[in-house]
Amino acid sequence: MDDKAELSKEQQIMRAMRKTLTSVVRDCAPRDGVPSPLHSSTVENIRMCLGLISAREAELAEALGLSRNERPRYVDEEPTSHGMTFVPPAKKH
Repeated sequence: MDDKAELSKEQQIMRAMRKTLTSVVRDCAPRDGVPSPLHSSTVENIRMCLGLISAREAELAEALGLSRNERPRYVDEEPTSHGMTFVPPAKKH
């Protein structure tokens, strides 16, 4: 198996773990004065896991040469940069 396929699989695992942990936290969030069902040490462990996941995702992105500063854009959003096409001058005879 080549490195890119492994990194891709690992990225999928990291993404799934991050989404699962954040869903658990969101589902267990206390509402209207009800105490949290999670113990404070559990909350801290979740924070540590999410921090480790984020750090590993950054390492994987760097290994693949991906930028972590990319943000999604709407199709009708004005681009912040414009590409230019250069045409070589015609050859003189």
